[in-house]
Amino acid sequence: MAAAFGIAEVVDENMANAARVHAVEQGKNIGDNVMIAFGGAAPLHAARLCEKLSIDQCLIPQGAGVGSAIGFLRAPFGYESLASLVVRLSAFDPASINTLLDALKTTAESFVRTGTDDRIEREVVAFMRYVGQGWEIPVGLPDRDFTAADAELIDAAFRARYAQFFGRAIDGPEIEFVTWSVKVQGVRQRPDAVTFTSDGVSRGLGTSRAVLDPASGAELETSIVERERLAGGDRITGPAVIVEPETSTVITSPFDAVIQTDGTILLIRKGFDHVAR
Repeated sequence: MAAAFGIAEVVDENMANAARVHAVEQGKNIGDNVMIAFGGAAPLHAARLCEKLSIDQCLIPQGAGVGSAIGFLRAPFGYESLASLVVRLSAFDPASINTLLDALKTTAESFVRTGTDDRIEREVVAFMRYVGQGWEIPVGLPDRDFTAADAELIDAAFRARYAQFFGRAIDGPEIEFVTWSVKVQGVRQRPDAVTFTSDGVSRGLGTSRAVLDPASGAELETSIVERERLAGGDRITGPAVIVEPETSTVITSPFDAVIQTDGTILLIRKGFDHVAR
């Protein structure tokens, strides 16, 4: 058991450290966020990661273990059509660009309209760079016919996007287009918003057994609860394990779990009085 605990701690610390580094690079305080755990292994590690990262809340949606598959099935149907056309902004020819984009739009829309009855939307992107650079950045452009006057608009859009990536734009080098993209996808109605609550009623559900609790380093009597037996408003006091066919959610001793009306599990640190919105 000690060896298994040590292996799990190494895995959890590696994941927590990667999150810390990313947060520092982005200038963010990771503790201000709500964790969302999906995938077969994420609910197993989520509570322990929240402990290590000082995160007070974590959401585990229904079907978390197969979340990627559910997302694939529910995502709007879409298609992206691309074409390479390397040209400098100083030689911008709106007529040729409009012809190219019209062809890309026709191709992308023909796929999407065949696969969905949803309303569709288009997104036009040019992948651009300074001449001589070996990589490009995506720059969103208006979905309409271009005119010669749009060269200034595109120049400003590229510089603003470049500054977002690297802090500032560069004066002097010429700008060039490399690849053009038109993405078309169906637009589906957004689901109704759900208001989360931390209020719940503790009920005696399932069985219990001794499980090593990483927060205390000791074996504690731990509730073992089947997720299908839970309903909105149920509160599970940690330590506990909520089991389901695709994964298991480990609730360590510093946390409780409150089942929401839509079946989502909200892990919330004991004594924390704010709720995810």
